[in-house]
Amino acid sequence: MPVPQVAIVGRPNVGKSSLFNWLARRRLAIVDDYAGVTRDRMTTLIELDDRYFELIDTGGMGIVDEDNLTDEVRRQIELAINSADVILFVVDVQTGVMPLDEEVAERLRGVQRPVILVANKADQPHQDVLSQEFHRLGRGHLICVSTTQNRHREKLLELIAERLPESSEEDVEAPRMKLAIVGRRNVGKSTFVNTLAEAERMIVSEVPGTTRDSVDVLFQLDGQTFTAIDTPGLRKRKSQRTDLEFYGMHRAQRSIRRADVVLMFFDAAETISKVDKQLMGYVIENHKPVIFVVNKWDQLHGKITTDRWVHYLRNQFPTLAYAPIAFITGQTGKNVKALLNHATMLFKQSRERVSTGVLNRLIHSAVEAHQPPLYQNRRPKIYYATQVASQPPTIVLMCSEAKAFGNDYHRYLIGVLRDHLPFGEVPIRLYMQKRQRGDEQGSA
Repeated sequence: MPVPQVAIVGRPNVGKSSLFNWLARRRLAIVDDYAGVTRDRMTTLIELDDRYFELIDTGGMGIVDEDNLTDEVRRQIELAINSADVILFVVDVQTGVMPLDEEVAERLRGVQRPVILVANKADQPHQDVLSQEFHRLGRGHLICVSTTQNRHREKLLELIAERLPESSEEDVEAPRMKLAIVGRRNVGKSTFVNTLAEAERMIVSEVPGTTRDSVDVLFQLDGQTFTAIDTPGLRKRKSQRTDLEFYGMHRAQRSIRRADVVLMFFDAAETISKVDKQLMGYVIENHKPVIFVVNKWDQLHGKITTDRWVHYLRNQFPTLAYAPIAFITGQTGKNVKALLNHATMLFKQSRERVSTGVLNRLIHSAVEAHQPPLYQNRRPKIYYATQVASQPPTIVLMCSEAKAFGNDYHRYLIGVLRDHLPFGEVPIRLYMQKRQRGDEQGSA
């Protein structure tokens, strides 16, 4: 299963970034009294009772960004809420309930995940009584904390641990794979789903934008049952003229989050657009295995080679050089079975687990072959490696100093992992964590 996620949300200036740094015991997020400092989501991995969870800091809900990034800040907050397993709703004891707190509570009203109401800035025990008015917000178990006075950190971590999803062994019987079929308008997604289902389960039309919602279709292949999620076609945000199109975008994104493997559709006769790149950005953000599917290939028979399209895709998406590419004709079913078999392979890769011994031998060899650059006149060390989750494969490297390993070396290590482990065509999440005192495992 993936690493659970814990999102910190709240209005501006309630101490979300301070809480993030305090729980992580590292100064990672910028802390400032000026509203709107945090814009992007910031994440860090935290170990808790031999388990890991990803802590996510977000911008203040309701802030009007001075650089006209309000929509982007809001989008990052929505991504965090939608992906979270547990939500920390942070409020300020010293200011009491504010109108924006009520707006945040209203946004969380329909969220079906556990919520912990964190009353921050309760620096002294006598201030705890001030927190009682926050009960009227009606969301989550209330706990008073103070990041500056280090009050109740362990108690908050206990509450988080109690609400994290159960860690379970992989099912003996393989679960049904969910395929999200995504792409911009009129690339043949619904026709492809009909071919899979061997029935007119979807409305197929040459009119762009016929599919307005995400629809699940069950189908079988070689005795296995799959779920295909047909999604609305996407187009530029400025072209989204109706509420149906706006919500269609959100349903398409939700389908990507639900999917085990994403099939990213392109029309063989069309060039790649900004919409395609935005959509792929969302797939990358969610660390989903993806296959580039060039559809309607029969229309270009003899006019262009597959090599040219492969080169074109690799140039357009250089960070996805590991992603497979398929050329199909959805209407006739040509190459569709091979595509599904490949999707099944990616699903299996994303669920693979590798022993700590194998990982450590591989990392040891990688470091010997290519030492990390000097950092502050010292050579950083990697002590040991362990896989902490799957879907996507998530690996933690305990090291002497996490920030000593730059992006180039990070990419080098991921390349080694991809080349030598059964994760060749799926995203890999790699965390560098500074080793804590008392950890006696050997160095790589």
